[in-house]
This record gives sequence, C-alpha cells and structure tokens, in this order.
Amino acid sequence: MTLTTKHFGVDIPVIGFGTWKLKDDTAHECVSKAIEAGYRMIDTAQAYENEKAVGRGIKDAQLPREDLWVTTKVWMSEFKDGDLQESVEKSVDRLGTDYADLILLHWPNKDVPLEETIGALNDVRKKGLTKHIGVSNFTVDLLGQAVKLSEAPILTNQIEYHPFIDQTAVLEAAHGIGTSVTAFSPLAQGKVFESDVLKEIGEAHGKSAAQVAIRWFAQQPGIITIPRSSSPEHLRQNNDVHDFELSPQEMGRITALKANHERLINPSWAPDWDAAA
Repeated sequence: MTLTTKHFGVDIPVIGFGTWKLKDDTAHECVSKAIEAGYRMIDTAQAYENEKAVGRGIKDAQLPREDLWVTTKVWMSEFKDGDLQESVEKSVDRLGTDYADLILLHWPNKDVPLEETIGALNDVRKKGLTKHIGVSNFTVDLLGQAVKLSEAPILTNQIEYHPFIDQTAVLEAAHGIGTSVTAFSPLAQGKVFESDVLKEIGEAHGKSAAQVAIRWFAQQPGIITIPRSSSPEHLRQNNDVHDFELSPQEMGRITALKANHERLINPSWAPDWDAAA
C-alpha cells in the first residue's frame, strides 16, 4: 500500500526511504530491501556520495521505472548555470535511472544568484533529466522567492522536521502556495525512542515510538517523510504504519512536543532560520 499526497496534479508517495550516511554495499543492500519492503520513494543526494550504490539497489529491485520515485539533490558548489545541468546529468548517470523524478537544491547558496540557479533547475527539467523540481532547507522568504522565479512548480521544500522542532512558519507558507513539505531526520536521530509521549501512544496501538512518529507525519496533509535505517527490520517497520490511525487527541499530543524546538541540523552555511511560532 502506497499513501500519496497530490500537489500541482502530481501524486507523491508519502513515505520514502532516506539514504543519508548510507554508503557503498550498505546503501545498495538497504535500498534493495526498502523497495522489497514496499517503499516506492528513494531519496539521495550528490553530497551523500552514494548515488551509484543507490542505483544498484534500484536495479536489483527490477521494478518498472514508473513505479518508483527517485529524488536526488544538487550540492551548492554546482549552482551556477551550466554546472548545475552537468552535475544532474552525472547524478542520473550514477543512478542509472534515465531520469530523476525530483531534483532539489540541497541548501540555499547566497554566493550564486537564486534567479540563475532556479533558471538552471528549470532547464534540467526541460531537458528531461527530471520530471519535477524543488528545494531543500529553504526559509519562508527563500521559498517565496524560488516560487516567483520558477517557471515550473516548486514541488517540495525538504526540511528538518520531527516532533521536537517547531516548523509552523515553513509549513504554513508551503501549504499556502500548494507546495509539499518533505521531512528529513523525522525520527530526530533516534530521539523519538526517548519520548514518553510517543512510547505511551505506541503501546496503545502495539507500535514502536518510531512507527507512531511516522504515522503522525502520514496523517498531516501535504507532508512527506523519509526515515532512514541500516537495519532491514527497522526499515521494514518504518513503512509498516498503514494498519492503525492516531486519534485527533494523540495527534495533538505529538504536535505539542514542538515546544522543545530542537534543531539538530544547523551547519555553518545554513540560512537565517525562521523563528518558532
């Protein structure tokens, strides 16, 4: 069963498999096992240095190409016109998929005009190297700029989003323009397992804290989530969230955890983040 969310007429899988920090044979095997476990979205990036291994995992699965959604991201060093197109050609070649379903700008880069980068991103789409385009780690202001500059829809903004961070501003901005939000680090790098609220709700449903968190994402409109695991059992469990439903009260209890506002990913090149609500 594949849950989807529709944006700009496009059906996007709600739960994908993230591959950050997975390398070489581990990435290869985990992607293969993820597809076997029912995932129909695979998320990678040039900076992960695993596109070739991810591609091998995709090839092993032997799914019809149209049945799998493949996302990769362009690193900031490749944002100039010409560089971006060449880098995407190399990414698609490493993946061995003929095209990507979605190409994202991995982080904002203030050293290259956004107009130039968005223009190059649109060109990649026109060349057939990707079906759709989007951004990652963009603030409300940057997302708005990208949307105005882009000929094609900005399909998603991939951001750090888990129960312990307040992303209200970005979520509302994205929803207001019809853009989806993709949650990376949805399990807060393991912090979900320490949450009494998530554990308690999980016990009521016979599910783990991680499964409760992923179900929480799945029940939010316009949200995609890409949990990652190197454990075949855990990656299977992370997609085994279709047989229960959280009540409005349970959803509210989890949402209230955002008051902690814990940002886990904040490198030196990050933009000036939007304030918590």
